Amino acid sequence: MRAAATGFRIAPMRPEHAEQTLAIYRLGIEEGNATFETIAPTWQAFDAAKLDEHRLVALDAGGRVLGWAAVVPVSDRCAYAGVVEHSVYVHPEARGRGVGLALLTALIASTDAAGIWTVQSGIFPENTASLALHLRAGFRVIGTRERIGRHHGTWRDVVLVERRSPTIT
Repeated sequence: MRAAATGFRIAPMRPEHAEQTLAIYRLGIEEGNATFETIAPTWQAFDAAKLDEHRLVALDAGGRVLGWAAVVPVSDRCAYAGVVEHSVYVHPEARGRGVGLALLTALIASTDAAGIWTVQSGIFPENTASLALHLRAGFRVIGTRERIGRHHGTWRDVVLVERRSPTIT
């Protein structure tokens, strides 16, 4: 996506984006409806967990990170080699500008090109903006995993969404 048309561009995530990427992650954690995590990982842990070829950032004209998307494999079993779980986070000040949709669209192009057949995620049902974003990006709701985990002492449900690649047969 060109910066001239949108005010931002999508680029591969690099180590120089680490501080801003983790800051955005921390903001999502603090809001309480983005993840079961309660603290952001170190860059070393984040970097080791995410697949290199599917890590993206949205950058404004000055190079500031507005949001990020990345994937992790769901399993090391060969039957699941084409299945990943993704995360997408947008800085609160950049929301409503198409950053999330641009990141998801680019991520889908990346995973499709790599032969990944399923991109999935679990979203808290209270995170209605994320659910709407995923539906716009072509994801479908598989179902709700009820009381799947505790978050700050409270059982939380997670809506499982997935996007199946139409290019993989």
